[in-house]
Amino acid sequence: MRVDDYLSTIGVIKRRTVAKDLGVNGLLETNGRKIKPAYTVNVGDIIRIKGSRPLSIEVLDIPTRSVPKKDRDQYFKILA
Repeated sequence: MRVDDYLSTIGVIKRRTVAKDLGVNGLLETNGRKIKPAYTVNVGDIIRIKGSRPLSIEVLDIPTRSVPKKDRDQYFKILA
């Protein structure tokens, strides 16, 4: 799954277009490297979102379809 799609599917970012813009503007990193919106997410990746509200998450699982709000926390873990 693409990183922009992953971030919007699990609810970290509300819209995929916003996630895509973050990647295009160099505000997404995984495992210490800048990534593009088409980067394929893998379990265990650490995704860092830079910007006005920085956030780091660890990928725990990759959804195969839409994720209900109550189940979203099983797909990622927020890091300090």
